[in-house]
Amino acid sequence: MGIVAPMAWAVPAIYGASLIFLILLGAIGARTGGAPMGMGALRVGFWGAVAMAVTAGIGTLFHVQL
Repeated sequence: MGIVAPMAWAVPAIYGASLIFLILLGAIGARTGGAPMGMGALRVGFWGAVAMAVTAGIGTLFHVQL
């Protein structure tokens, strides 16, 4: 039994938490650099999701599973 999410939901929970923190860090980075926070958060969240999808696709292609 998982602490935060049941083991059956572990991978989706990790993806979701990763995206949330990427978006948060994108907003913080944008604010630090003087850029609009919304655009920074959106950009980092979008490209982070793309990177996770490509990584998962490659893992599926090579039959690598958690």
